[in-house]
Amino acid sequence: MNEEEPRSGEAREESPGWEAIDTALNRLYPGIEPFHYGTMIPYRLGGPDPLDGVSVYKRQDPVPHWHYVTYGFTELHEKESENTQYSGFGFELTLRLAVEGEEEPPVWAINFLQNLARYVFSSGNPFLPGHHMDANGPIESDRETAITAIAFVEDPELGLIESPFGECRFVQVVGITQDELDLIKVWNTRSFLELVKARLPLYLTDLRRESLLGDSELRAAAELGVRTEGSSTGHLYFESLLWEEHRNLLKGNSYVLQLGAKQAESLARIVTGRLMHDRPLTLIGPDTEVMLLPDLQNRVAEMEEGLHLYLNADAAAELSRRLVPIESEFRLETMKQLTIRIVKTLMRDSEGNIVETIG
Repeated sequence: MNEEEPRSGEAREESPGWEAIDTALNRLYPGIEPFHYGTMIPYRLGGPDPLDGVSVYKRQDPVPHWHYVTYGFTELHEKESENTQYSGFGFELTLRLAVEGEEEPPVWAINFLQNLARYVFSSGNPFLPGHHMDANGPIESDRETAITAIAFVEDPELGLIESPFGECRFVQVVGITQDELDLIKVWNTRSFLELVKARLPLYLTDLRRESLLGDSELRAAAELGVRTEGSSTGHLYFESLLWEEHRNLLKGNSYVLQLGAKQAESLARIVTGRLMHDRPLTLIGPDTEVMLLPDLQNRVAEMEEGLHLYLNADAAAELSRRLVPIESEFRLETMKQLTIRIVKTLMRDSEGNIVETIG
């Protein structure tokens, strides 16, 4: 993306969706000219960047930060979709990044927002408040930082607007640490962000900070929330999810469920947060699904889309207790027809090189 001059009034009139975003920002930043970064070649004409542009405002309150706002997830120039309620994907992303003494907004954050846009445009999956995502490394790739994941919340100042093409919600990206992500998975994004909002003014992303869970009082409050509310994570994605059926005419069929070590520990807590609160949990792999369902009796059912595991409280508790991120294989004592196999997870960089082995 290249920095460009602000769009002219004539161009704005030709882009009603863009003008709607500008109007919302002008209310928040009256008379302030932002830094603006636009694409040389529009995405619809074969350019590499899905977003038409990103505007960035420098703020001093409540702490100095850069406020990034995207243009392009919504319909900017004309109505293209048949959905009259939402403009495009129905949202634009924002990011509030702590200032570290620089005079211009860090460009890596714009590239990061473009990468998030590539995911949305290729998958068709929008980001909504309450979502979370593992970046599998520092969100600024060339920097040592504990911020390796993101959560999503409604921008606390911009919220929801109406454009001529439908609704647009401003969804803010919030940088979080790995252990904070693990907690969110076993609890929920909204409750965690509500708990820590005094520590993250306007849900600021600060690459210099350490985990907020180092505060014992805050961690205790979070653990209480996990126990009382359970987990809102209904789906987990596994790169190495497999299951096998072993037939035995005398003893009945048995099954082997294979999981990657990276997800084993968080899965252990999510099983408790879901099944112990009478909620199912779906594990999704490249070629199959496995659904864990609370029930009074333990049993296994093969379905067209994959496997259904019905677990009573004792089986769920044993599974939770024995899932550890170490390569191993064990049969459940409470459900002897089910064996769990945990395999190593190989973490790779953007070039495909193995950078870490878990398990």
